[in-house]
Parts: sequence; C-alpha cells; structure tokens
Amino acid sequence: MSKATTARAPVTPLILHDPFMSVWSWSDTLTDTWPAHWAGKHQQMSGMLRIDGQPYRFVGRSNRMADKVPAMEQLSREVTPLRTVYRFAAGGIELTLSFTSPLLPDDLELLGRPVSYVDLSVRSTDGREHTVAAYYDWSANWTVGDAETELSWGRHRAGPVEALFVGAAEQRPLKRSGDEVAIEWGYLFVSSRPGMPVAGAFGDGHALRQGFATTGAIPDRDDVRETRPLRMPAGSSHKVTAFATALGQVGAAAKTWNLVVAYDQVWALTYFDRRLRPYWSRNGQSAIGLIETAWAERDDVLARVAAFDAGLIADLETSGGEIYARLGILAFRQCLGAHIMAEDFGGDLLHFSKEGSSNGSMGTVDLTYPGAPFFLHFNPALLEAQMRPVLAYAKSGRWPFPYAPHDVGHYPWANGQNYGGGDRTEHDQMPVEESGNMLILAGALAQKTGSTALAEAFWAELTSWAEYLVESGLDPDNQLCTDDFAGHMPHNANLAIKAILGIGAFGQLCQTLGKPEAEHYLATARDWAKRWEQMADSGSSYRLAFDQPGTWSQKYNLVWDRILGLNLFDTGIAETELAHYRGKLNRYGLPLDSRKAYTKLDWLVWSACLTGRQDDFDAMLAPLASWLDDAPQRVPLSDWFETDTGKQPGGHGFWARSVVGGIYIKLLLDKA
Repeated sequence: MSKATTARAPVTPLILHDPFMSVWSWSDTLTDTWPAHWAGKHQQMSGMLRIDGQPYRFVGRSNRMADKVPAMEQLSREVTPLRTVYRFAAGGIELTLSFTSPLLPDDLELLGRPVSYVDLSVRSTDGREHTVAAYYDWSANWTVGDAETELSWGRHRAGPVEALFVGAAEQRPLKRSGDEVAIEWGYLFVSSRPGMPVAGAFGDGHALRQGFATTGAIPDRDDVRETRPLRMPAGSSHKVTAFATALGQVGAAAKTWNLVVAYDQVWALTYFDRRLRPYWSRNGQSAIGLIETAWAERDDVLARVAAFDAGLIADLETSGGEIYARLGILAFRQCLGAHIMAEDFGGDLLHFSKEGSSNGSMGTVDLTYPGAPFFLHFNPALLEAQMRPVLAYAKSGRWPFPYAPHDVGHYPWANGQNYGGGDRTEHDQMPVEESGNMLILAGALAQKTGSTALAEAFWAELTSWAEYLVESGLDPDNQLCTDDFAGHMPHNANLAIKAILGIGAFGQLCQTLGKPEAEHYLATARDWAKRWEQMADSGSSYRLAFDQPGTWSQKYNLVWDRILGLNLFDTGIAETELAHYRGKLNRYGLPLDSRKAYTKLDWLVWSACLTGRQDDFDAMLAPLASWLDDAPQRVPLSDWFETDTGKQPGGHGFWARSVVGGIYIKLLLDKA
C-alpha cells in the first residue's frame, strides 16, 4: 500500500461521475459527517452492520437520540485514482468498504456510464463466528433540492436484476443553471447483487434505520402512498431507498455484499437550444439496461480498475515522488468528474467542463487549457471533444468577435457565452488569453494524434485568432487573463508568452499542412520571443508586467514551448525563473506573483516543470505536502490558496474544478 494513497486528503471522493453526480466525505472519518455534493449540499448515505445483535454505523451520522448507533472504529482509508477503500472494526468483525467509480478515460462507453460500485466485505478477526447483517441506504436528497418536493419511486426489473428508483414527482429537466447547484431532475437508481437474498424498501429514513438497528431487518415493503415530500412534518427524516441482507455466520472467510448506484439524468444538457441525452443513453438504452450491463461487466471492470490504479500510482511516484502521487490521485476523479459527456446530433463527441465554485460557466476555454495535460496524456479525443463546441460556436455566426470565446454557456445550458459581456459586448472578455489557449491546444492535439482534421474543419476561426494575436499579442493592452481574480492588467508578460506560443503553434500547423504562410507566423514568434526577453528582463527574474520593474510572476505558460517543441525562448529564461522561484517559496508554496501570497495549484506544477530538472520540480512541490496535511478548509482539492496560511482567498471558491488535471503535465512530459 502506497503512502500516497493513505495520506490525509482535504476531503475524500466517494462517487464521482459528472458535476451533478459528485459525492464526497467531508471528514477524515466516514461517520463524522454526512456525505455531500461537491458544493456542500448533503447527499446522504447511511450504512450499518448488526453484529451479534449490536448495531454499528460505518457511513453517515446518527443525529437522533431515538436511533443513536455507535460508530465502528475506522482503521484506515485508502484513496486511489478510481477507488476509495475504508476498513472498519467492531465486535470482532472487520469490514472493508469500497467505492469504485470506473472512469477509465480510454473507454468512452465506460466513462460515460454514471454507475458506481459499492462493495462490502466482512470477516471475523477474533477466531470466533459472529452473526452479521448489513444495511445501506441512499437519501432522496440526491435527486431534489427542496425538502417539500414531492417524490415518485418504483422498481424496475430485467430478469434477475432489480433496481429501486426515486426522483421528483414532477420532472422539470434542465430547469435552471447555476454554479453551486445540485440536480433537481432525473432518477437515482440503486441495485443489490442479483441472486443474493435481500430486502429492499422505500420509506422514512429514521424508521428504516431504527428498524434495522433494532431487529437486523427492514420491512420488505415500500411506503405505498403515491407521492411523498422529501421530508414530512413532525420531525420525520428524509425519504430513503434502503437495502438490508442477512450475511449469517461470519468466520475468518470473508462474506461479501455488492451494490450499484446509478443516476439517470434523462436529459444532460442543452446545446444551442437543443436538448441532448447523456452519452450512455444516446442510442436509447434504458436505466435498467444500464444497470444490467453494469452487473454483467462488474468483475471485468473491477479487474481493469485495479490494474489501472496500480500502474498510474507507480507512474506518478516514478515521475515525481510521493507528493506528486498524492496530488495526481486526488486530481484524477475530480478532473473527470467535473465534465459531462454527450454526442451531438451529427455524431460528434462533446465533453463539457463545469466551472464549479467560481461562476458556473460551461466549456470554459481557460479551464480546458489547464486541464489539457490530463487529456493529452490519457485520451486526446476528450480534449478534441472539449474544443469542438467552442470552435463550432465561433463558426456559427453567433460569436461576433475576431478572438476566441471564453465559454459556451452556463451549466447545463451550452447556449452561448456566460462570462463578461457574453457574445453581446466586449466587456470583460479575455481575447489574448482564450485565443492563445485555443491555438496552443490545437497545435498540441495535432501533434499528439497525428491528425489535423479538427484544425482543418475550423481553419478560418484559427486563422482569425492567430491574426488577432499578431496584431495585439506582444504587448497586451489592459485586459483579463485566466487569473481574473487578480483583475485587469496591461503589459502582462506571462500573457505575452501565451500569445507568442499561440502564434508559433499556428505556424507549426501551417507547416504541417504545407501552407506558405507558415514561415510568416514562425518568424514572428521567433522574433517576438527575443524581444520579450529584453522587454521583461528585471535582472534576477522576469517582470510581472513590462512596465513594472522589480516585479515578478510565475511564467507557467512557458512550459508549452517544451511540449510543442517550438524552442522559441532561450532556455536561460527558465533557469533564471526557477532560481528566483526557489528563493520565494512560502510555507505552502510559491505565490503566483509579487502582488499577493496566493497561488494557483495548476500553474505552480507547470512552473515546476520549466527547466525539466527533477531537483527543481521536487523543491517546488515540497511545500505542497504540508498544504495537503494542514489545509484548514475541508473542500475538494482547491486550485487557489494562500501560500502563507493555506486558506482560500476570501474563504470561498475554486474547488472541485477540472483544472487540477494540469497536475498531469509532468507525466505528459516524462512519457513524451
């Protein structure tokens, strides 16, 4: 067992598939808090064992005196890229509880399947046999946001496979968009292993939990009233879908119980005012068919997950050691789980990020850019699927500007830019930022895949953005960059690097396609790189802005000069920068620039890769171990924090975001 998998995490991923199906444990011990959505809303689960007549909890709190149940002792918690495994002990029994979200990035059918496996294994540890029964429930608050919302529930069967489902009685799919918004439509499905005797019921959570704690069983019947609110008056609890099973006499040989949890959104998103189904149901598959497939493939899927986890952890530790492995493990499910996958009516794959805990934008280009190393490494088709909606939006005629858009909507509505002035005004746009991002990514995608098909399909748009950078990129005017929390700034030296590399990447694409203008763009990029060095030079480092001597900033964009093989900038620039950075490290890392103590996790890891030397990388990442251990705010992996206190600036925002995929830039470089 790797130390990287057992070290403390700010919060622990349990079930992650997309921005709506994203459930975490917000405490070190699984019984201290209720599991919750990434935005903090409770999405409760409760689990109990009854051992020789004594009930114990292993998931969820016990918050009513009438049903106080002691917690099992949590022995360990292990987090791998795709699994979270807990071990508990009580009454001479050891329980292993596993949550597996099999998000294998090279298998689109599996990646698009919103199904997680929950597995229990119990064994005796004291040399005696014990009578054991097990219970597990899911609250209906997974499906609705309002406690007064009326619910509908039922059962679906397909041969031996049976699933219970629950959702709002009145379905209003895609009713609203927002940032820290949980889903209010669709249906939660749960299923117990086919062929195993089990009781399943829908009803009041307190009544079902207390019934199991008292008797070791639950009624094999449902609350049969046609609709019920999520919570009834007079102190009743949330409605839950519950299962219980008698495991009988348990000795040294383990006995197991397996469950699956799935979510049918019915409709996943709107794409320019057309509703799209989730990827898994694009061809009409039903929810019970989804669960039937998940059970049929379970053993194979779990074997593949185990092999993938072991290989990736080994790669991360070889590449960057224990700290890097810790970051990579926590980033993996978070990065994928911050996206939703669908297919356009023409059959094109679409993959949208949600800019969670920052503004709720959808398909944000300056989230795609930092997350791109993850997708270039694991499956470039997913990066193409993130870029395609942006390019199609620009080509559609709805985008009137000569530079790239910031985003394509407000999750889950991909109906046009949400940020700043949208597609109506130039207020708060990021023209150099997003144009440079799209050109760099187009060049990287073509190199990684050996195909220029996407670039050729949207050549006019890419050309427009390259020309915009030629006109405006060397010395950017007063505008925002991706670090928009820092405000507008003219003469941004790091933003100019992006423009230069964007022009160079476009020149490479022209060269690959045999276009005569290739040398014009490449020569411009080479000339500007030399001029940049003179404009930004501040002696011991390079400036934050060309007109601000004595300032400095992380030049994280420079790493793409290595990735693309452009070699536009003198290698001495990176050497100078890293020497300066190593002298500016605070307790929890390197500040983003000379203005404030806060940093960005993704950019810090990129900056650590600038020279390609392992000692520079190790020195830059060393403080992050203390940050992971000490982070005072318990939220999914944050990418914005203060390097002196470890806190998030203002106490809120920038967590559970896809940008943490940028951590994989070191692995991308090493494998290349």
